[in-house]
Amino acid sequence: MDINFLQSATLGEVTAAVTAIGALGTAAFGLVDASKLLPGLIPSSGFAFIRRMVAQLAPSGDGALRRSSALSASSISDTVRANWVNGMALADQKSVAKTLLKLRLNNDTAPALAAITGVDKDVLTSVAGKLANGQQLTDPEKDAYGRFDVILVAFIDRAYQRADQRYRTTAKFAASLAAVGLAEAAAFFLKILSDNGQLNWHNIGLAAIVGVLATPLAPVAKDLATALNTAAAAVKSVKR
Repeated sequence: MDINFLQSATLGEVTAAVTAIGALGTAAFGLVDASKLLPGLIPSSGFAFIRRMVAQLAPSGDGALRRSSALSASSISDTVRANWVNGMALADQKSVAKTLLKLRLNNDTAPALAAITGVDKDVLTSVAGKLANGQQLTDPEKDAYGRFDVILVAFIDRAYQRADQRYRTTAKFAASLAAVGLAEAAAFFLKILSDNGQLNWHNIGLAAIVGVLATPLAPVAKDLATALNTAAAAVKSVKR
């Protein structure tokens, strides 16, 4: 692809190039997604925000729950991490985290949770006891429990939004690097990176540009190709 190609290319060649570059971006995203098989790589990016949220709302040293419990801090962290790496819908992940953290509310954990969420600890402790015994809450207790729920959701939402933003940014950057690598590898195997044993920096640069364009084009390549064909058809109809 050079200036001569851009000047002489037909619409079909342009749309084919757009589609091919988009396919390269899709392949790069696929490689990034496949990295979830290895611990600590791209899919784990951003999870530190969620881990800190769990550590804050479910402190491991509170002594209220055994480590073997499904509601222990380590168990909750393992559960939300599995959901994160497996790509569960973000709304569902938040719902699971909220449910697990609310289930930790009992007479022992209520004071710490009240301090974190700004709710009266005596009222929240009373709420925890009544929930455990299936007793009816008073209006002040309902109000305190409602405020506790809202603040808990705010904590969880903030952690997941920051984690998702970090993951998407990291994944796009990694996919761009992968696309550039794939483009350069393809150019190497097509033997267009060198001429008579000398590196062809022009073609190396073009392969890099193709790789950089691949990631942003991947989600819209098909629509862009269709739009170009539609626009060409419209222009032809007007010229007639």
